[in-house]
Amino acid sequence: MGSKAPKGELAARKLLEKRKKFRWSDVYYKRRMLRLDVKSDPLQGAPMGRGIVLEKVGVESKQPNSAIRKCVRTQLIKNGKVITAFLPGDGALNAVDEHDEVIVEGIGGSRGGSMGDIPGVRWKVIMINGVSLKQLVLGKKEKPMR
Repeated sequence: MGSKAPKGELAARKLLEKRKKFRWSDVYYKRRMLRLDVKSDPLQGAPMGRGIVLEKVGVESKQPNSAIRKCVRTQLIKNGKVITAFLPGDGALNAVDEHDEVIVEGIGGSRGGSMGDIPGVRWKVIMINGVSLKQLVLGKKEKPMR
């Protein structure tokens, strides 16, 4: 603490109050206390979420790469929010149809953000109609008809 900090035997309460007050100038503390990240998170703090596929989209990758990353626009069941989720794996787009039920999870970028060269995509699809996307892509399982 600086020179203006109270000193002495009876200063503990004042020091605690002061520390409590100045913690609010820390951006990360403030966001955590006001729960801003949970409020803006489409999954509302949950590790995974179920959704319905609205459409298939291609997202262009950032420089210096040049590719079209296959993604799906998904409407979450719990709150109706629409998110874009990445489809990992070669030929994964063929395994998905519109109105399929998918389970999405975070893609694993820094601080809950997007990963690698896919701009603005923070989620990835892991299951389609209750079957693992990996199994479908590898051809080990068939997608059940709904």
